[in-house]
Amino acid sequence: MNPKVTIIIAAHKQYTMPSDPMYLPLHVGAEGKELDLGYQKDNTGNHISQKNGAFCELTGGYWLWQNVRADYKGLVHYRRHFAGAIRDKNPFEQILSYGELSAMIPKYSVFVPKKRKYYIESLYSHYAHTHYASHLDETRKIIAEQCPSYLASYDKTVNRSYGYMFNMMIMRSDLYDAYYQWLFAILSELEKRIDAQNQELSAFQGRFYGRVSEIIFNVWLEQQITEGRILKREIKELPYIYTEKIDWPRKINSFIKAKFGHQKYEGSF
Repeated sequence: MNPKVTIIIAAHKQYTMPSDPMYLPLHVGAEGKELDLGYQKDNTGNHISQKNGAFCELTGGYWLWQNVRADYKGLVHYRRHFAGAIRDKNPFEQILSYGELSAMIPKYSVFVPKKRKYYIESLYSHYAHTHYASHLDETRKIIAEQCPSYLASYDKTVNRSYGYMFNMMIMRSDLYDAYYQWLFAILSELEKRIDAQNQELSAFQGRFYGRVSEIIFNVWLEQQITEGRILKREIKELPYIYTEKIDWPRKINSFIKAKFGHQKYEGSF
């Protein structure tokens, strides 16, 4: 039997979307907006769409967790996708297909983007330079209270110079749901403890819940491996592609200013 796969494409504007039926374009942050993109909206059923300004694509991931039944669930972005075979120079023709994924599913239960390497930074130091370390420090305290067995995985993970980023993943449904249940128990408590407005954060910096989750996904995955719930051989790293050009000079310049000049990021690249 062919597995049912639903991969949401988090989007806030109209964009070119793959035609493969396993992809579901999802308008994230749809609550309170009259804009109709023609996509499924994340403010139906059980949702947190109104929190999109702070939680980013996680409002989509939450919607998928709460409202969709499938054998495998996943999340990608309108301009960042998992890549399959190179069929054409057009990046939209390189997006992972159902046929390619289903051929790998019997062997793998978790699909992640290739590790992002920071080389001269740890995950913790990079976050501290570009955002605010207090967010991670408070997250560690919550993990110590809610699931102390994860502390060793947390400390191991944040001191690495690489990680699976972007909140992109495709996982067997039971694993996906277990991860989101664990994640939102932590983020819900973090939300109680950190008030972005009282911190006088910019709108960009106020989106830290989505950024914290990028890091602690790696913590959760490390713990599943440690406890034997997921075997390393069940995890498949996939290449990913951007459908828009990255402003590398600006990105590198901002990184240098953050690391050596203590200037926080104030935009995506």
